[in-house]
Amino acid sequence: MKVLVPVKRVVDYNVKVRVKPDGSGVDIANVKMSMNPFDEIALEEAMRLKEAGKVTEVVAVSCGVTQCQETLRTAMAIGADRAILVDTESDIGPLAVAKLLKALADKEQPQLIILGKQAIDDDCNQTGQMLAALLGWPQATFASKVVLEEGKVSVTREVDGGLETLSLTLPAIITTDLRLNEPRYVTLPNIMKAKKKPLDTVKPADLGVDVASRVKTLKVVEPPKRSAGVKVPDIATLVAKLRNEAKVI
Repeated sequence: MKVLVPVKRVVDYNVKVRVKPDGSGVDIANVKMSMNPFDEIALEEAMRLKEAGKVTEVVAVSCGVTQCQETLRTAMAIGADRAILVDTESDIGPLAVAKLLKALADKEQPQLIILGKQAIDDDCNQTGQMLAALLGWPQATFASKVVLEEGKVSVTREVDGGLETLSLTLPAIITTDLRLNEPRYVTLPNIMKAKKKPLDTVKPADLGVDVASRVKTLKVVEPPKRSAGVKVPDIATLVAKLRNEAKVI
């Protein structure tokens, strides 16, 4: 069984991002970039399924600029067998990524695609759902447990009321939540081995996909700073402020 794992290159989660002075976006010059943490969880789950003997090949995929090769090399150091980079001139939106992944899925014919539930840079939480719609495959989002069986996959996911378990017929799409697993550390020997693993590069045009953006960013601003709280002497004063000043009751 083949598993496809898309991974995204994002600003490292330890870095405090800064908005460009002209408001056109986030300044990533000389900023540390890493694999999206939710994608690390997705890749770790694919590796565990392979180590359990239920998966034969894990293919890592990234859509973006040439520097995404570094992220794919990290994925192969974690254990992916090979990698594919869809080389684009700039970052692209969730729908364009979903279309590219759909084209790759048609070509690679995986039985399972595991994605992080969202990327920490845009927090869109859209790619997995859009990909499932384009492929016509069943999907299970926010997975906290995955059990792969013959021809099916059982996914436990967290919902408002507790836990929900879904049984999907393969091929299927899964998006991962934080509680699914804890990703492993990358070792130096595996980093060296990853340099010898195949990394293919294709262009969107090779896949017959138009990635032109339909969304225009007008302005990027930092969130407003929180104002200081106010202490009140009693509940009556609190209720009065909520009613007369905040106007929330």
